[in-house]
Amino acid sequence: MAENGKNCDQRRVAMNKEQYNGNFTDPSSVNEKKRRDREERQNIVLWRQPLVTLQYFSLEILVILKEWTSRLWHRQSIVVSFLLLLAVLIATYYVEGAHQQYVQRIEKQFLLYAYWIGLGILSSVGLGTGLHTFLLYLGPHIASVTLAAYECNSVNFPEPPYPDQIICPDEEGTEGTISLWSIISKVRIEACMWGIGTAIGELPPYFMARAARLSGAEPDDEDYQEFEEMLEHAETAQDFASRAKLAVQNLVQKVGFFGILACASIPNPLFDLAGITCGHFLVPFWTFFGATLIGKAIIKMHIQKIFVIITFSKHIVEQMVAFIGAVPGIGPSLQKPFQEYLEAQRQKLHHKSETGAPQGENWLSWMFEKLVVVMVCYFILSIINSMAQSYAKRIQQRLNSEEKTK
Repeated sequence: MAENGKNCDQRRVAMNKEQYNGNFTDPSSVNEKKRRDREERQNIVLWRQPLVTLQYFSLEILVILKEWTSRLWHRQSIVVSFLLLLAVLIATYYVEGAHQQYVQRIEKQFLLYAYWIGLGILSSVGLGTGLHTFLLYLGPHIASVTLAAYECNSVNFPEPPYPDQIICPDEEGTEGTISLWSIISKVRIEACMWGIGTAIGELPPYFMARAARLSGAEPDDEDYQEFEEMLEHAETAQDFASRAKLAVQNLVQKVGFFGILACASIPNPLFDLAGITCGHFLVPFWTFFGATLIGKAIIKMHIQKIFVIITFSKHIVEQMVAFIGAVPGIGPSLQKPFQEYLEAQRQKLHHKSETGAPQGENWLSWMFEKLVVVMVCYFILSIINSMAQSYAKRIQQRLNSEEKTK
């Protein structure tokens, strides 16, 4: 990797010299044109150019569908094999027989795994912005299991309705029998599947940088260009953000597997840079993905699980509610909705949510539901903007190619 790093500057300088009618253009003018094109693309968003954005988004979808159709057409044997396998699975699913109990069990586990893996992928890949599915889905699920475990003195929740709904078992355990390890074991599958999804979502930056290095082309990707500029100005970096990025890059480049593992094992917003670094320096795929998978699905997930479980353990929650009530002036008014919410959750766990007078919706639940809706909508908008900008990038590349051939 060190030898590759030495040749990096020479390759970048050579790539910046583009021949135009037999003459070499000034690298600064090329960079200036790229900057203008990038700024022009960044203005293509729904709140500035809604019609153009929606048009480009639709056209980008058509282009992607055309590309995938062409790829599948050239891999007809794989497509036919997949369709035959799908036909066998559909027949097995719908034909009655003694095997249906196993089919239903497999279906339940498959949907559970696919759900959490999908949320993990959405959290890390994002198409321009990640959906924070840990804060919106996995974290609240672990917190709900923790609160229920301490209230029911058991983690043997009836299935169904668990995991869609948590209720206490008919035979509750004795108080004090719940341990940290029992709660960790209860949510291990969901957490590990989510971690696997986040590891899969880190692959696009790796493949993009690896393909760029092998082909010798320089993709017009903001993260990759930032990485290249960081390498150019490594010795003059002064601000904290640049030094942090350089530290991640040096750790991954010099330490290898264990450096990637260290970066993946802690909450690290700069991990995309690790993927780009590994792809740029041609780190083997299984070295990168293996370290990422172990770090995110095992080490990091257990750190996050333990943090959430401890935070929402019974005595900590009671202390937090008491602390809120101790705030001078507004404490009691803030404490009341938290107490009502916790009491409503206890009633639900003990099958008492429908008894007595109907309760109004707690404002904490209402706010969290609206927060989820807002973040999902923002995620969808970011995908539309990102795909529209991708189509604008195609137009710019085509125009630049036409200018060079004149």
